[in-house]
Amino acid sequence: MRLRVNAGLVAGAVLVGLVVLAALVSFVWTPHDPTLVDAAGKLRDPGDGYLLGADKFGRDTLSQLMVGARTTLYVGIVAVGIAALLGTPLGVIAGMTPYGWLSELVMRVNDLVFAFPALLLAVMLGAVYGAGTLTAMIAIGVATVPAFARVARAATLQVMVTDYILAARAAGRRGTAIAFRHVLPNIGSMLIVQASVSFAIAILAEAALSFLGFGTRPPTPSWGRMLQESQELLFSTPRLALWPGLAIALAVLGFNLLGDGLRDHLDPKLRRIRAER
Repeated sequence: MRLRVNAGLVAGAVLVGLVVLAALVSFVWTPHDPTLVDAAGKLRDPGDGYLLGADKFGRDTLSQLMVGARTTLYVGIVAVGIAALLGTPLGVIAGMTPYGWLSELVMRVNDLVFAFPALLLAVMLGAVYGAGTLTAMIAIGVATVPAFARVARAATLQVMVTDYILAARAAGRRGTAIAFRHVLPNIGSMLIVQASVSFAIAILAEAALSFLGFGTRPPTPSWGRMLQESQELLFSTPRLALWPGLAIALAVLGFNLLGDGLRDHLDPKLRRIRAER
């Protein structure tokens, strides 16, 4: 069991590391200009300096994948950051408040937001403010707030019944001091795991939004828009859809494996169970 969990964590870290490495390298080097249109080289086969070939506009596929990784990570980081900054305080407040009605109000509003998926929020925001990367980040972030709020509330409720919280209250510590010194440090591992899982969801959501035209706008490369542009050539040139689809699948798999591995590693109960086995 220990080897399998460690293998999943390592595999997830490797896949995520490859995505991050591709994004970082794209800042300083790409094989070709990812936005350069070359009509003479459209649908170029792999080779002659084009490792993965070129798309229907003559743009280098590998260069687009590398810059697309940068776009994907950028959207994911901002979206998960928005979700964590909004959802975590709401969950902690709902778990610490002595007023049951306040906790219920926070969670019912949370359920209301949860009913609106990221795609619907992006369409609504795009109709008002225009489609784009910022719209996608806000929509994905707001749609992910309920997940952080639920995790934070459940973890806070577990922490609030411990002896050291009772001792802190008996010592006259205020609620904010208890939250920052005792609650947040003890629920941090669960939030890290949730952030990893939410990152995978954000990657899928960004790809879907870009595919539908509500995400990253041209000429900035995006894995989702690469899929959208290749759909009309799916049967004649399937490699155009293969590479961005594979990149999305591996990135999502990597963050999911990383989240599962971190959960098993950071949860003391699971560590104790593995030690007993």
